[in-house]
Amino acid sequence: MHISEGVLSAPVLITGIVGTAVLAAATMRKMDLEEIPKVSVITSVFFVSSLIHVPIGVTSVHLILNGLVGVILGWRAFPAVLVGLVLQAILFGHGGVTVIGVNSLMMGGGALIAYIVWKQRYHFSFKRREFIFGALAGATGVGISGIVLAVALATTGEAFHAVAGAVLLAHIPIIIIEAGVVGACAEFLSRVKPEILGGQRLAPSTTAGSDAAV
Repeated sequence: MHISEGVLSAPVLITGIVGTAVLAAATMRKMDLEEIPKVSVITSVFFVSSLIHVPIGVTSVHLILNGLVGVILGWRAFPAVLVGLVLQAILFGHGGVTVIGVNSLMMGGGALIAYIVWKQRYHFSFKRREFIFGALAGATGVGISGIVLAVALATTGEAFHAVAGAVLLAHIPIIIIEAGVVGACAEFLSRVKPEILGGQRLAPSTTAGSDAAV
């Protein structure tokens, strides 16, 4: 899903840099040093998953897991995705340095929307709601990122309109796969270690030392 260098116009690149700077400052505000190990581990998961590419037609797709990053890290998902993208650009040349801003908005923004979706589970009460809302968050993370990618390509010129549509369609299988993966992870973590999940509300018995989830 990375956009390569030399594709986007200067206004789009500048918008990406400014937007990323604003979101990074807002989501890193008051970050505690104790959060860094957790953010680092999830950043590593995002970093590794995005390196496995599968060619489909004129493009290629890969697991993104930005929805999972949002479900676990909450608002800290954006800086985690940003760091992962910077490392991928510097170490492996994925995307590129000048498009880090747009790529961060694309995948980090998807992670933040996924977190918002994940938090809505508390408005409902039914069996396996963690799986359902985890799946919705996983699908939303990829879907939003795909839409931002398509819009960025479409604004570059008419020559990229067809490519934008093809890229969006190519990510439909990834949306389905990541919905299942994130849903399963969210359900499992809510049972064995609920406090690791973003925005998790713990029952009184849990805060007293029990591992029981809400």
